Amino acid sequence: MKKFEKFIYNILDSRPKKILVITIILASLAASILLIPTKVVLVKMLPGKSANTFSVYIDLPSGSSIEETKRVNECVLDILKKEKEVTDIESYLGMGTPLDYAGLVKGSAYKNSENVAEMVVNLTDKHEREERSYNMVHRLRPVIQSRCEPLKKGTSIKLVEQPAGPPTLAAVVAEIYGKDNQARRELAKKVADIFRHTKGLVDVDIMEDEIFRKYHLKPNIDKIQKSGLAVEQVQKILYLAFEGMDAGVKNSEDYPAQIPLFLRLSDETRRVEDKSLKAIQAKLQSFELMNQKGMMVPLLEVVDIVPTTNEPTIMHKNLRRYTNVTAETDLVSQVYPLLDARAKIIEQLGKEYKIEPTDYLFNLRLTDKKTGKVFDLKWGGEMKVTLDTFRDLGLAFIAALVLIYLLIVVYYKSYTLSNIVMAGSFLSIIGVIFGHWVADLVTRDTFFLTATSLIGFIALMGISSRNSILLIDFAKALMVEKHIPKKRSIAIATATRARPIMLTAIAIILGSALLASDPIFGGLGVALIGGTVAAVVVSLFFIPVLMDNAKAMDFTDEQTRSEEEFK
Repeated sequence: MKKFEKFIYNILDSRPKKILVITIILASLAASILLIPTKVVLVKMLPGKSANTFSVYIDLPSGSSIEETKRVNECVLDILKKEKEVTDIESYLGMGTPLDYAGLVKGSAYKNSENVAEMVVNLTDKHEREERSYNMVHRLRPVIQSRCEPLKKGTSIKLVEQPAGPPTLAAVVAEIYGKDNQARRELAKKVADIFRHTKGLVDVDIMEDEIFRKYHLKPNIDKIQKSGLAVEQVQKILYLAFEGMDAGVKNSEDYPAQIPLFLRLSDETRRVEDKSLKAIQAKLQSFELMNQKGMMVPLLEVVDIVPTTNEPTIMHKNLRRYTNVTAETDLVSQVYPLLDARAKIIEQLGKEYKIEPTDYLFNLRLTDKKTGKVFDLKWGGEMKVTLDTFRDLGLAFIAALVLIYLLIVVYYKSYTLSNIVMAGSFLSIIGVIFGHWVADLVTRDTFFLTATSLIGFIALMGISSRNSILLIDFAKALMVEKHIPKKRSIAIATATRARPIMLTAIAIILGSALLASDPIFGGLGVALIGGTVAAVVVSLFFIPVLMDNAKAMDFTDEQTRSEEEFK
């Protein structure tokens, strides 16, 4: 280690070399931080996770029939059946799939209408196939949507993957609050249209029932009585024909209870040609009832057809009515499409609304310039979780910095030495960010800077602080007890501690290598590896320079030997 000691001493003994070291470290810090806003290193909550299953959600416009839903569902099935990696498919018409991790907050358990369908697609084991599940979803999504959505105008088909982290409603959710239902609905449509034209966002949907016309069949009591019929008779035949009901029972020796006999018109018979008033009148005209005199009375004569609209589901949050506009991301972070969409909302809707930011980061308040109606746009979903997570981890990082700083101040009774130690701890961020850049270059998929990466960075602070403290204590002991000159003490301390610092770093790197390939904790492993490498470089080169320039390290006395005497 004599050569390394001499090398460090030559740096400390030359002002230009010390300036060069400081410049290189600070330039590396600036370059690493710039990798994030320039999108060379991308930020995300958690990366994609290859799973053995994914789901398909099919939502037709409100009021669509089960036959229309079945037609779209079969279109999706025909495409999925051709995939060799698909082992089996479970399809559910008019209802959601059995509750799974993804469906916890997506409302699968509450789906119960003719215009919805869900299916579970099971794949071969992820260790036995080359294509990952999220790459398969990325490949199949445009094929399924382009071929099956046009079968019914307004259909939304979403391919849903099992989340790698906490389940959320969607990757990006725009919660639009406002008192006027119609105006809020129109604003939601405009936001959804912006989402559809934002690169990286897919599966855009408005979580609100569409308003559609329907017809209410109301028995006319006066006409029923004049026709010699009973009101109950008319009501039962309507229900029996279109919905079906138990018409009788059957007894069986092999079954202890009576078996109900369910009666209903066939699907072909009860189906109307279209949703027009004439089609409904024609269908009712074909039904006849026998009155008390044995005469046949057309059902249309005793039933009033009242046109009306559906009653959409009213959604509340925090006692305020709102509408959700959801979108998923396609192999990209949700941060950057959201920022693009937000910028487009401000630009494109600025002519109709007065737009201003509100209390929480990206949230917006839109005021209609004509009517004065106020709407709040708040971001939710995985984006909200990401913001909250990075905020909490940032606060945890600051708290760790403050705590370590206070402990070091108490230990050294010097703010200068404490600042040196903290500088060494913070500069490990250089290796964390550059490590993700290198990992992104050598991996097939995008390697994101995730929440687990920040956890690794926080964990590195203790290791980096330890290296700096050991160097300061060792150099201080040489100066006070051995009376060795300052520069020489720092060089000896650095050379002596270089080996254990390197061994510790190697142990951390080898231990973290196992995490680097994990889809969830890969960011933690890369952060520990890259940050440890940076911490070693900073500890062995940058910290000695700061120690040499610190007046708090001046422990010279009458017994301190000169450099010539030491040599």
